[in-house]
Amino acid sequence: MRWVTYATNTGDRVGVIGEDRIHPVAPGVSLLDLIGRGAEELRTTGEAALASSAQTVPLAEARLRPPIPRPPSIRDCLCFLDHMRNCQQAAGQPRTLKDAWYRIPAFYFACPSTIAGPYDDVTISPGSAWFDFELEIAAVIGPGGRDLTPEQAEERIIGYTIYNDWSARDLQLRETPLAIGQAKGKDGATTFGPFLVTPDELEPHRRDGRLALRVEAAVNGEIIGSGSTETMDWSFGEVISYASRGVDLMPGDVFGSGTVPGCCLIEHLSLADPSAFPGWLRDGDVVELTVEGLGRTRQTVRASAAPYPLTPRHNPDRRPPRPRVNSAPSKLPYTRGLHEIGSGVWAWLLPDGGYGLSNAGLVTGEGASLLVDTLFDLPLTAEMLDAMREITDRHPLTHAAITHSNGDHTHGNQLLGEHVKIISAEATCAEMRHEMPPEMLTATQVMDIGPATSYFRERFDAFDFSGIRLRLPSLTYDRELTLDVGGREVRLMNLGPAHTSADTVVHVPDAGVLFAGDLLFIGCTPIVWSGPIANWIAACDAMIATGAHTIVPGHGPITDPDGIRAVRGYLTHVAEQADAAHARGLPFPEAIKAVDLDEYGTWLDAERIVVNLHRRYRELDPAATPHLDQMTLMAMMAEKALA
Repeated sequence: MRWVTYATNTGDRVGVIGEDRIHPVAPGVSLLDLIGRGAEELRTTGEAALASSAQTVPLAEARLRPPIPRPPSIRDCLCFLDHMRNCQQAAGQPRTLKDAWYRIPAFYFACPSTIAGPYDDVTISPGSAWFDFELEIAAVIGPGGRDLTPEQAEERIIGYTIYNDWSARDLQLRETPLAIGQAKGKDGATTFGPFLVTPDELEPHRRDGRLALRVEAAVNGEIIGSGSTETMDWSFGEVISYASRGVDLMPGDVFGSGTVPGCCLIEHLSLADPSAFPGWLRDGDVVELTVEGLGRTRQTVRASAAPYPLTPRHNPDRRPPRPRVNSAPSKLPYTRGLHEIGSGVWAWLLPDGGYGLSNAGLVTGEGASLLVDTLFDLPLTAEMLDAMREITDRHPLTHAAITHSNGDHTHGNQLLGEHVKIISAEATCAEMRHEMPPEMLTATQVMDIGPATSYFRERFDAFDFSGIRLRLPSLTYDRELTLDVGGREVRLMNLGPAHTSADTVVHVPDAGVLFAGDLLFIGCTPIVWSGPIANWIAACDAMIATGAHTIVPGHGPITDPDGIRAVRGYLTHVAEQADAAHARGLPFPEAIKAVDLDEYGTWLDAERIVVNLHRRYRELDPAATPHLDQMTLMAMMAEKALA
C-alpha cells in the first residue's frame, strides 16, 4: 500500500492510494497513530478505506504533506561509503576512509520540526551560500524495539519514503572543527514523501536483502546524478540494530539511508576545476528526486533573510592580524563612501584597497547617469547604490560600465534595474561566463586549507557571497566606445589584456577624470593575472596620455598621473627582476625568494609578486614554467605572506 497525509480545510487527513485517488481513513487519525498499531492493523485499516464508500480525492489535486509531518526522531545514516569517498575527494582530500567507517554504521540526528512535504518550497538555510540537496530513501519504524538484531530490525520497518537531506555545505564546514557532529548545516529542512510505501509493495525490487531501486536527481531539468539503492554498504537492518542498542525505538522513527553516490551537488565539486561545477542551489531552482517504487518529489528553492549576526568571542590563542595601512598619498581623504571628484562625477571608495575592497564611480548627465563597476557582494553594492540614490533620483541610472571580469567589480550587477544597459569589452563578457561561480569564494571562509587558512580568513571573511546571480553585460565593444550620458561624452577604452583578458578605463574628458579599474592599484600591489606585463606598461602610458588629472584606481586612494607612473615603475621593476633571475638560471620557486622588491615591498599585499613573477616566467619560457591554477598561486602567495 501507498499511504499519504494530505491537507484539507479542516486539517490534515490520512489516506491510502487506490487507482490514483486518495481513500481517506477516519478524521483525526494520523499515520503515526496507525503505524504504531503495527503492520497488520495498518493493512486492515487500508483495506477498509479502499472498500469504503467515503468520498475520495484525486491524487493529482491533493496538497500532499510529509507522510509523517512530525516524527519522534530522525536519524540520517551514512550507508553509502562511496558518497563519503566522493565528498572527501571534492574537498581535495584522499578518497581513503578511516577504519571507523568500516566498523560503525554512522548516523546523526536531524531536526523533526523542519520537515517539508514533497512539493513544498524549501528555504535556503540563513547565511548559506552553498545550499545542496541529497537524494536518499528512508525506512520508517512501526512498533518499536530495543537491542534488536539486524533481522529483527528489518521486521520493524513498516514503510519507505523518499528522503531529501537538504544541506548547507558551508555551514557544515564552519562547524566541522567543533567535532561534535552536525548542527546548523543540516537542520534547515528535510523532505519526506510523496508516499509511505509498505515493504510488500517493494518486494519485487529486493536483491540479496537490499532494495534495488533506481534513482535520479535533477536540478532545473538537468540530471545531476543517478544510481541504485542496492549499492548500500550498510543495510537498514544493520543501522537500525546499531541505533537500538540500549535505546527504545519509537513508532514513526525515521532512518535515512544516506546519499546515493552522485546524487547531490557537492560530489561534483572539483577544486582543481571549479568552473565546471554546476553551482549550488539558488532562489528559484527546482529540484526533482525520483525513486523507483517510491515516486517523485519536486520542490522550488527560495531565498532566506540574512541571519542575525553574533559577535565572536575573543580567542586568546589567535595571532592578531598584521596592521594594514594604505599609506599612499591621496588627493582626497581616503575614507569609505561617496566623494565628489569633479563636476557631476563621484567616486565610491573602500579602504584599504586590499582583496575585494574596490572602488566604483558615478558620472551624471542631464537626466541620466552611468555607474562604473559594482562591488564584491550584494550588501556592499546595496550600500553604495543607497548612498547614490539622492543623485540617481535626479539623474536616473541608464548605463553601467564594467571595467573587467573580476567579481569585486561585477558581483553586484544583479541589483541594477533591468533598464540599466551594462557595457563591457567583448573579452570581459566572455571571461565572466567562465569565472569561478561567486559562491565558490565562500571556500576562503569555511575550508581548512592548511597554513594558508588564516591568510584567506583575514582577507575574505568580511564578504557575503550568498545570493549572487552573475548578470552579464548587454552591450559589448572591442577597443573603444564613446557614450552619450545625458549629453555628456564618456569614453571607454579597452587597454588590455593586462590585469585580465580585457581592461576598460572610463574617461570623462570634460571633468578631467579617469576611472582606471584594476589597471591601477595605489598603495597596494598590482596583480598580473593575464598579462603580458609589457601590455600593462603600455596601458599606463595610454592612461597618462588621456591628460586626466584626477584618477580613480580600482583599489586604493584617488591619485593623479604620478600614481600611474608609480604602478608603471613597479611593473618595470618586476620584469627586470624576473629577467635577471631567469638569466641566472633560477627556477620560478627560487626566483620568488631571490627577488628584491626594493621600495615596493612596503605596498600592501606585496606577496602578489608570486603571481607577477610566474606571469613573467611564463612569458620568458612557457615550456619550463608550468601553468599553475589560480588557487595554487593564491596558496603560494599566502605562504610567502605568512613566512
